[in-house]
Amino acid sequence: MSAAMDGRVAIVTGGGTGIGASVVRMLAERGVRCVVNYASSRADAEAVATEAGNGSIAVQADIVEDAACRALAKAAVDAFGRIDFLVNNAGRTKFANHEDLDALDAEDFVDIYRLNTIAAFQMVRACAPAMRERDASAVVNVASVAGLYGMGSSVAYAASKGALITLTKSLARVLAPAIRVNAVAPGYVGTGWFEKRLGAEGFEKLNATIAGRVPMGFATGPDDVAGPIVQLIDPIARAITGEVTLIDAGGHLDMALTRRPGKES
Repeated sequence: MSAAMDGRVAIVTGGGTGIGASVVRMLAERGVRCVVNYASSRADAEAVATEAGNGSIAVQADIVEDAACRALAKAAVDAFGRIDFLVNNAGRTKFANHEDLDALDAEDFVDIYRLNTIAAFQMVRACAPAMRERDASAVVNVASVAGLYGMGSSVAYAASKGALITLTKSLARVLAPAIRVNAVAPGYVGTGWFEKRLGAEGFEKLNATIAGRVPMGFATGPDDVAGPIVQLIDPIARAITGEVTLIDAGGHLDMALTRRPGKES
């Protein structure tokens, strides 16, 4: 347990599944009490909060709505009297081939941007007053390598994550020195989302395919992303703000990942 983190309070959006759930578990191991936010996955969020123990709670809030963000921050303060950390993990996408310019419409962009970018801003704004009262407050935004390299599930998703990275840098500047703001940028992450859709065998094959494409030779999992998030939150990282940490087992180093479909090297 990290003495510097023991007794502090974190809000983790989308905390009931995947990366968010891994973050909650790791923070709880360090004595952090967590507010596990969810939009619709109530059972998952409550199970994670119960597993985390130490008084952690699950709180429903659809954070695309600013009022819900403010209510979520209030719920944390009402329950624990403080907010020290915020992990903006909730996100969404629409799968669409980048080369098919007709695969997305304006509403797709707006829908994705509202959760991936605007909601993150709203959460920071809602939590900032309470976080300014603490001595080592920190925010970590979960972006994506898509936002750096214009790749990933769709153009709209990449654009939203690119905006989130810029937002991270802007907020890091204006909220210093009271609140540090950083981002992580994962590539492929083998979460239960893929397993549910592909089945156990299909999920295993996908992970094997990814492992064969990246320098480190394995498919990144939720814990692999949660670890760096927790490290960035830890007060020991007090000199780090406005940074973006890539977490993709070295995939961004391999130009094969950016080849156009059907192209050979």
